[in-house]
Amino acid sequence: MRFAQTSFAALILAVGLLCVCAPAQDKPQKTNDPKEAHPALGNRLTIEVTGGDKNVPVENASVYVKFVEDRSLRKDKKFELNLKTNRDGVTQLPDAPLGKVLIQIVAEGWKTFGRYYDLGESNQTIKIHLDKPHRWY
Repeated sequence: MRFAQTSFAALILAVGLLCVCAPAQDKPQKTNDPKEAHPALGNRLTIEVTGGDKNVPVENASVYVKFVEDRSLRKDKKFELNLKTNRDGVTQLPDAPLGKVLIQIVAEGWKTFGRYYDLGESNQTIKIHLDKPHRWY
């Protein structure tokens, strides 16, 4: 009885090792394309925010990027990302979705901005110009 249990365990172990090692031998050929090596580098979205008559960069502006991921079997999944601009008024989204995207910008001392964009290219730069708010009396 003890011999049967140990031989069965050895058989299960051998089959498990065979299943693990067999797929590792079929490796795809490597290419020199940098986009395939790092897929996150493929869809980079750069947003440049300027404002006023002199086109000064708007720093520390909140940039909201909203998009919907379509799914065939379940309810669509909604995503919202909050980014901040640097001193140069630039922010980057490293893995941007392709398709329809809502970009909203809120900055202190500037009018709020919101608009839908269709992203079709892998590396895209969007330049946004903000205006000063009207003076209230």
